[in-house]
This record gives sequence, C-alpha cells and structure tokens, in this order.
Amino acid sequence: MSNNLKRCHVLSHPLVNARLSQLRQTNTNSKDFREGIHDISLILGIEASRDLEEETFQGQTPVGPFTGTTIKPKVGLTPILRAGLGMTDALLSLFPTAAVYHLGIFREKASLQPVEYYSKLPPVPPIDTCFILDPLVATGGTACAALAMIIDWGVPISKIKLLAVLGSEEGLNHIHAEYPELEIWVAAVDPILTLPDGLISPGLGDTGDRLFNTIRV
Repeated sequence: MSNNLKRCHVLSHPLVNARLSQLRQTNTNSKDFREGIHDISLILGIEASRDLEEETFQGQTPVGPFTGTTIKPKVGLTPILRAGLGMTDALLSLFPTAAVYHLGIFREKASLQPVEYYSKLPPVPPIDTCFILDPLVATGGTACAALAMIIDWGVPISKIKLLAVLGSEEGLNHIHAEYPELEIWVAAVDPILTLPDGLISPGLGDTGDRLFNTIRV
C-alpha cells in the first residue's frame, strides 16, 4: 500500500486478525460470517470515533456528584447496500440515536463502474459526522461514488469517515487519489485485485452473498 496513505488506519489486533481469518474460510456459514462482520465493525467503530468531540454535563451518582460526558456531534451512518447492512447494527450499538441513510450502489460486472440505484438523503444533512459503511473495498469505485453523493449532499470531507472490513491496496489508493483528505479505517489490506472481475485476493468472496446466504451453488 502507498506510504502516502497517512489517513488510512489499518487495525492491528489479534482478535481482529483471528476473526478475519474465520471470515476468509470458505466453510464459514452465513450466521458466523454475519457475527464476524459485526464484531470487526464494532471494533472499527470504536477506533474511528476516538476523536469525536465531547461535551460535559453535571450528574449525580448514588454517592455524590460527578462530571460526565456525551458525544457532541450528531452522527449519521451510511451503509452501502447491500453488504453495508452487515456493519450497521454494530455501529448502532455505539450510536443508538444515529440516523441511517441507505445508499444503493452496485458495480456493473463488465465495466466495474459504480451504478447508483437508490438514495433517500433528505434535502439538507441534519448530521455533523458521517460514517460510510462498506465491508469490502475492491476497486474503490463504489466508495468513491458514495463519497461524491455525501459531499454533494453537503457534508464536508473532513466530517466523513469510511469504515471497511477489508480493502485492496489498489482500491484504497484509488480512493486516496480522489479524496486525499478522507479518513479511512480498515481491518486489513490485501495486495491483489484480480482482473477483469475486480475481486480481492485472497479476500472474502462476495460479502453480500455470504452475509445473506444467497451464494449460487
């Protein structure tokens, strides 16, 4: 991966590595796959939210007064359909009042270009920070399309974070070239993007199919 990706954070944790290794295996069933995506997404969300601004309040415990904190910015979650749904519940457990805005984008098989098919973003963003959820970054085209939609919506790039379970070096470099100020959090990076099908190797396979048990046999 390019050494210039200063805003790309790769998790380095034994629990994440073990969970990801389980996800990679062909014989991992959909239930275990969903749980693994959830667990890794939870850790990604915790790490990616380290710098969220806090505000204080005065409270009372059974013993005495204390100064507590809450998260100040209004957080929005933007899962890219359909695989991004596998990450959503984990982030909602961290931000239970977050708004969720689904973006439907698929990759056309021949050209590998992103095609938008669904968006219900309100006219004006009522959020301060946006987490884009995309488990697998292969070519990076789908993530770039989502970023363009969110930026056009009115959320500045400095307030957007991309969370991914796995990315290819080429895909992450593509995103960085388009949006060098974007903060990216990814559990692991694979070196190979196979062509012409645009699959990450060794990768995870089709994340959506494995999440929702729709693998063709």
